[in-house]
Amino acid sequence: MLRLSTMSAAILRATKLPISGPYPTLDPFLFCVYHKDEYPADESGGKMEAAWPGNGSDFNPHAPYRMYHGHHIPGFPQHPHRGFETITATMEGLIDHADSVGNAGRYGEGDVQWMTAGGGVVHGEMFPLVHADKPNHLRLFQIWLNLPSKSKMVQPSFAMFWNSDVPVYHTDDGKASVTVWAGDYFLREGVKQNSPPPDSWAADESNDVAVLHITVQPGGAIVIPKANKSGDGNSINRSIYLIEGHEGNVKVDGKIIGEKVCLTLDATKDVPIELDQGANEEVQFLLLQGKPINEPVAQHGPFVMNTQSEIRDAFMDYQRTQFGGWPWPKDDMVFPQDKGRFALIDGKETRPPSASSTTESCTS
Repeated sequence: MLRLSTMSAAILRATKLPISGPYPTLDPFLFCVYHKDEYPADESGGKMEAAWPGNGSDFNPHAPYRMYHGHHIPGFPQHPHRGFETITATMEGLIDHADSVGNAGRYGEGDVQWMTAGGGVVHGEMFPLVHADKPNHLRLFQIWLNLPSKSKMVQPSFAMFWNSDVPVYHTDDGKASVTVWAGDYFLREGVKQNSPPPDSWAADESNDVAVLHITVQPGGAIVIPKANKSGDGNSINRSIYLIEGHEGNVKVDGKIIGEKVCLTLDATKDVPIELDQGANEEVQFLLLQGKPINEPVAQHGPFVMNTQSEIRDAFMDYQRTQFGGWPWPKDDMVFPQDKGRFALIDGKETRPPSASSTTESCTS
């Protein structure tokens, strides 16, 4: 734990972020990782493969990019989940999704994918080098949101929110912005947040779940308001992560933050963020917030339940059923290079409103 010179009224704890790997999280969140990979342009003649094969477990934080569990195409080939949800919030780059339910998609550049694993799903998340004429840089958050015991065995579900449907708030001077990936915050009049899947902990507004991406330019400022439900006798957990621009003399609740940290905040208080006019670059934060589920957590790899007995059941169920099996021809399933962004949900394919015949063409 870091020790600021003096803690502020709103900052309860400061924890230095790891160079790589998962960030610390509070209930109801289980896991959060920030992917930032400078993938080059595709030089494989349309195969969308990296120049050098991966070793099956490449997480080197000092390399320009990582292959993760991919061999020729970076990413995470098919793997199972049970008992929680994944939120994949993108900023740059493209991801190919496929799962055991038959859903699929290519998304990115600000799109958000929300998947309820529930009773069990197998999915793959690959990062194909789609572009041959420019680098395929990738930035995204993978966030795991827990499910309460009553919802851990629900049917899997899948939602896609295109970037044009993701609310973005800008301060009047244009020097700060908030991208609202989830939560009833920073929404202009008449603008609503995207609806989480029906069985999500976030679907109940009394749980006050929020996932926000905050950007402040030099000379900019913004105030994070206290949690909506903080005065209702609820205990709301709130964490904010400084992920970019930590050398710019940014102040959080009046305290200078000079390194990448996780700040645990008092959700009953407003929190101002200010960046010095002389800073050389913008700062970026991730905010995670929600009412804790307050249930036992038993986790083993990709399964999150309430007891070790339920974890054993998950492994046995997966070995027996493969959670419906893998309907795709490859474990590291990707789609044609010119496919464009799309979502295939329950047999129906949709595309973002901005899709054009040239850049978002559909090739069967």
